[in-house]
Amino acid sequence: MTRQILTSDHQPIPPVPPFVIAHHRQTTSSLRGGSEEAIPSSSMSSSALNRQTATGLSASSIKSFARSLGFFSCGIAKAGPVDESTAQQYRRWLDNGEEASMAYMANYQEKRLDPRLLVPGVRSIISLALNYAPSRLLPEGEYQFAAYALGQDYHNLMKEKMRKLAEEIENQQPLPLEEDLSIRCFCDTAPVLERYWAQKAGLGWVGRNHQLIIPHAGSMFFLGEIFIPFDVDAYDEPMPNRCGNCHRCIDACPTHAIVPGEDFHARRCLSYQLIENRGELSEEAKAAMGDTIYGCDRCQTACPWNRFATPNTEPDLQPKPELLSMNKDKWHHLTVEDYRRLFKGSAVKRVKFEGLIRNITAKES
Repeated sequence: MTRQILTSDHQPIPPVPPFVIAHHRQTTSSLRGGSEEAIPSSSMSSSALNRQTATGLSASSIKSFARSLGFFSCGIAKAGPVDESTAQQYRRWLDNGEEASMAYMANYQEKRLDPRLLVPGVRSIISLALNYAPSRLLPEGEYQFAAYALGQDYHNLMKEKMRKLAEEIENQQPLPLEEDLSIRCFCDTAPVLERYWAQKAGLGWVGRNHQLIIPHAGSMFFLGEIFIPFDVDAYDEPMPNRCGNCHRCIDACPTHAIVPGEDFHARRCLSYQLIENRGELSEEAKAAMGDTIYGCDRCQTACPWNRFATPNTEPDLQPKPELLSMNKDKWHHLTVEDYRRLFKGSAVKRVKFEGLIRNITAKES
């Protein structure tokens, strides 16, 4: 049997997956954060993953190798169906039409709620976080983009790193020839409740802004998962919510997409409006844009935990010099050729040329 390490090619999920709501905060005082806030530094050789115990692969070795690949945090959860509260909240969110035009959010519901149906034979889910806090910002007073989109497309970078970790796991724990099993890598492009599994794996908690917050690091992280058909010798515990009484993200949301006690209102979200919405922008979005023409980071920049964010050092996540040199006059004269050159290999292509021009035009209307 040939090696089966696969990546997903489903349609991308938007930057702010709206089904991650308050139910992820339903932890008890007895729960503690079981995985490191950042993976301990290690000069682990590839053979280190061969350290196995009678109960499964070495979780600490997996985390050390993940650190060597540049991941900030890693945790591991036992695969199984999501809790009933999460399932009910997700279904209610769909029943209320909160997915707006993102019809794909209703696809593969049962697989989304039970990863064992998505990847038969999966026993453990490895959650990974890669820092994207920007090291350079676009000039103040010029048009702005969400920080995650300043560099190259994160899907490719994440999957390259995850594939290396998956291959190392498979090298040290070969897949049984007699069984149809596989190791699968996902990053934002499959029916996986990523933030649910990241919290369950102890990386952090889902805050009121519906972002995964890693303590003393913030929320500017790309998330990915590796589904493996093996047990590990130690699973992590969910991290309790540490937002306390803070509501700065709620106050900062310019379109009131975040409302206490309610599901996330994707249709109102400025990020949804500027990226996922293929029609006309709402009047609320036009009024709230400011200088932003792609995405929105306001609920993140308002979060006190992001004061601890460390600028990323990934070469592929740095903005191109040409992007840094753009000014409003250049944006107003943007051609298709300019767009293709500026955003080749970028997540910004999600909005397409016509969508970006719509946003620029709406800003000045």
